[in-house]
Parts: sequence; structure tokens; C-alpha cells
Amino acid sequence: MSTDALYQELNYVNHSREKRLYYAKMLLNDSELIPKTLDILFKVDDKISARAAWILEFMCGENLEAIIPYLDKFTDQMGLVHLDSAERPVAKICEYIAKAYYGNSPSKLKKALLPIHQEKIIEACFDWLINDCKVAPKAYSMTTLYLFGQDYDWIHPELVQILQRDFTSQSAAFKARAKHIFKKLKV
Repeated sequence: MSTDALYQELNYVNHSREKRLYYAKMLLNDSELIPKTLDILFKVDDKISARAAWILEFMCGENLEAIIPYLDKFTDQMGLVHLDSAERPVAKICEYIAKAYYGNSPSKLKKALLPIHQEKIIEACFDWLINDCKVAPKAYSMTTLYLFGQDYDWIHPELVQILQRDFTSQSAAFKARAKHIFKKLKV
């Protein structure tokens, strides 16, 4: 399937779990579609890019290791994503990556995720956290930054400072995740 054909196919993706899972499995069954999906995702001003993000998130939820060959491209360009409906799934993928990297289960991601990838994920997560975006990317970013803070000792103090500064002005969902992070950090 060409990138143009995939782009047209993404018109049929909606918010339903069933549709997103169907297309995620399509990516897993034909890995040549993954870089094409990334190409569409990074057409950041196009509303169809969010649909590419949705199916990529579901693909990662099913098999995170499928993103490994594309970590360079994903981490290089994810900071460009700015549509609300695309930021959430990209931030969720970052959280998946961090959880796999720091998890107890064996994962090929632990060897594939290089410091440069980590730094770009950290940068994007701080951007989502401090910029005016929806609560979901902020919440996913908190968890991701908390995990990477285990290896980067400057992250936790910065994370705590931002969370404390924004706590009173943010939503209940933000506050709930921030309290969870404070508890883990014993703040």
C-alpha cells in the first residue's frame, strides 16, 4: 500500500477502539506501513495526522517493539506534533517507551533506546508539561519524566518545581497525577 493509499484509508479511522485496533493490527501485519504512518503523522498541520497517531499508539500498545526500527524518526520529529488530538497518542507512546525501558520484563527496547532518544523524549515531555496543551499529554509526560528521572538526576527537581507551580491552576486530572508523582518522589 502506498503512502497516499494509506492516507486515504485513514479517513475511515475513528475514535472507536475497534477501528483503531483494526488498523494497528494492519501495521503489525505489514511493517512497511509503519514508516508511511509516521510520514502521515508528521504532516503536523493535517488533521489526518492525528488518525495516524491513534493507530500508531494502538500498535505500540499491542507490540511496542515494532517501533524500534523507527525510534530515530519518531523521536526526531515528535516534538513538532501540535494538534491536541495527535499530542495525546504521541505522549502515550513516550510513556509506553519509558515504562518498557524501566520495567522488569525483558524488552529489546532496553538496548535500542539510546541516550539521544531519551533526551528527545524528555525534551518533548517537558514541552507538553509547560505549554498550553490538554491534560492527557501532561499526565503521560509526568509519568515518563518520573521514570527517566531515575537516570537523569536533574529531572525530578525540575518536575517537582513545575508540578508545584501549576498545581492550583490545573484540572482535577492533572492534580491527581501530580499527587501520584509527589507520593512516588516523597514530596
